[in-house]
Formats: sequence, structure tokens, C-alpha cells
Amino acid sequence: MIDPVLLRENPELVKRSQEARGHSSETVDAALDADRERRAAITAFEELRAAQNAHGKRVAQAPKDEKAALVAEAKELSERVKQAQQRVTVAEEAADAALSRIENIVIDGVPAGGEANFVTLRTHGEVPTFDFTPRDHLEIGEILGAIDMERGTKVSGSRFYFLTGIGARLEIAIMNLALDRALQAGFTPVIPPTLVRPEVMRGTGFLGEHADEIYHLDDDDLYLVGTSEVPLAGYHMDEIIDFAKGPKRYAGWSTCYRREAGSYGKDTRGIIRVHQFNKLEMFVYTNLEDAEAEHLRLVEMQERMLQDLGLAYRVIDVAAGDLGSSAARKYDVEAWVPTQDAYRELTSTSNCTTFQARRLDIRHRPDGGKTQHVATLNGTLATTRWIVALLETHQREDGSVTVPEVLRPYLGGLEILEPVA
Repeated sequence: MIDPVLLRENPELVKRSQEARGHSSETVDAALDADRERRAAITAFEELRAAQNAHGKRVAQAPKDEKAALVAEAKELSERVKQAQQRVTVAEEAADAALSRIENIVIDGVPAGGEANFVTLRTHGEVPTFDFTPRDHLEIGEILGAIDMERGTKVSGSRFYFLTGIGARLEIAIMNLALDRALQAGFTPVIPPTLVRPEVMRGTGFLGEHADEIYHLDDDDLYLVGTSEVPLAGYHMDEIIDFAKGPKRYAGWSTCYRREAGSYGKDTRGIIRVHQFNKLEMFVYTNLEDAEAEHLRLVEMQERMLQDLGLAYRVIDVAAGDLGSSAARKYDVEAWVPTQDAYRELTSTSNCTTFQARRLDIRHRPDGGKTQHVATLNGTLATTRWIVALLETHQREDGSVTVPEVLRPYLGGLEILEPVA
């Protein structure tokens, strides 16, 4: 959630942020009203409790002939305190609900608008051209014996698949390359749980508008994560972090699950938009002052991966209305997919400032002083979808695929992926 002090002291800033995201500024007025009512209820409760404590001392010191009347007053006062406490509970719940409708404050310079209003910051590499009709990734994957959608559907339903043979090896190779890069950059590798409690899912901001995209186990009240960002954000929940040795950087390797609600008819062919995939996710805890520099560092790591894999790409500054509730700024790196004649997202990295940390109560103590909430950032370093761009970009006329040099050590020196008999 946002800082309540910021809401009180600079409501116009919060309104501008909400409007840039495409939301009504009335959410800010409602939150201000709810916050005022909450503080008023707390004040009334504290005043009554102070009066109750003072009255209790009078009862204890009163002569016998006055005690009966004073005890009766004490009972009445106790009931009023109890009612005031109930009003505080109701007011706090209403304030929390109102505040939860306000998304993170966008950083200056983030483009306003929705999905189509992104700004392209740069492009890299030449869009591949072919002197033959290029195949899409699924056709190539079938020729290589790498992707089996038919049996995935038979076993689990639509948008599921098997990676087989060189397909499985290729994904593991990409993930291991990313893991090595993360280790070189000082990240601690983590294999996190992929089922989390509601408070963790809520704390990271995934139970808002897009809650219908998340799988929920009703009997256990646990959620399947769509990214290891979620358990990694919860890793230091309710803790005070020591930044004496610098930011905390983690690389989470996990299977991820998404219902893809609302995407009926979109990207139904192949493995672009599926219900289950693997991902190596970078997650960083740092102080707020260093968060933007850390954000650029994550993007640089992502770009270096795509460059070394020989993929043409662009970096976009995502518009405010397409950020998601927790992000204050998000950069996407999109690779060129030849058969779609378009750039498609391969990586995303977000600066969530202190939004998630406030909900999860994650703080640090700068210079031994008063605690402050940390900033959190996340960014993809490798995922299953990368296979799409790799197969299509490096395909050859006979259905074989050239292996980028950087991946060859992870595939036993293999230089060409050959069609299977």
C-alpha cells in the first residue's frame, strides 16, 4: 500500500498517479475520508480509555459509601470503551479497503495511458530475414521432437504441453545460463515454494484486478504462484533487513502457474501463452534511494542475455495503466518473433518502491536510526517463452536450428539442433 502520510500531505500527487493509470481520483478522496474516520475513531477510543483508567484509580481510592455509584459508572464506561474499540476495528477495515484501491505512485516520466501507450526506449539487433518461408516455433518444435502440444492437451487440457528431448534440454540450458549470470552478479539462488498463503499473495499485489488469473486451492486456502516474485517477497515478511553488506539479491527458480483468464482466443498456438512454465526471477531488496539505479541494473542484465542469444529486441517503458498495482515503473524487453512479424515480451522488470514492503512489513534501519520500509524490485532473467524467439530466429530451411554460441556449453557442445527421424 502507499504511505498514508503521503496521502494526507500530498493528495494531488496521488490523484495524478491514479488518473495516469486510468482510475478515478475519487478513490483518493474516499481513502482520505476513511483515513480521517479511522484516526477520529482511534482518538475517541484512546480518550475514553484514558478516562476509564483515571476512573479506575478513583474507584480504588474512594470511601466505601461512594464505591457503589463509582463502580456502576465504571461498568458504563467499560461498555463505552468496548463500543469505541469496535468502531476502531470497523474504521480500520474500511480504511484498509479504501487504501487498497489506490495503486503504487507512478514514478515521474512514466507514460500515461494503457497497454498501447508504451514508449520505445531503444531497439537492438537486426530483425531476421529469410530466403525461405520461416516456420513458427511450434512447427519447428515438432520437427525437432522438442514440443508436444497434442499430448499436453490430452493429459492436462488446453494451453498445456510437453517439452521433450532437445526441448527439455534447451529450457534447462537457458535457465542454467541465466543462473550462472545471476551468480556472477551476486544473486543468491533460491528454489522457493510455489504455494503461498493469502497474506503473501495479497501483500505482493496479486489479489486485485487480476485475482481471477491465479489458481487457488480452496481446501488449503493456498495460492499457486505465477512468479517466484511472490514467495521471494514473502521471504523477509515481518523482518528488519540488514543492508550493511548491500542489497539483498535473490534468483528464484520455480515453476509458475497462470489461469490466463480473459485471454480466450489469444496465442492459442504453441507455448507463448500457457498455464504452466518455468522461470528464473531476480528479486531485490534495497533502500528506496537506490531503487531506480538497481532497476536499470536488472534491465542491463536482461539485455545482455538477449544480446548473447542473438535475439533482436526492443526495450519499452510501460504505460501507467498497464503497470499492475504494485509497480511504480516497469520496463519490458520484447524479442522479435519472425512469424508474428512483431515484438513479444520475453522479460519484464518492475520497481515496486515501498508498496509491497509496507503490506508485508519489511524494513531496514539506516545508520542505526528509525526503521524505514525497503524497496523491492523484480525482473525475469529466463523463462520458457524464450524458446519461441530462439527457435524462430535461428531456424534453417531444413527445420534445423543453430544453437547460439553462449548456449553450447550447456548442451554438451551441440551446435545444431537437428530434425528427428
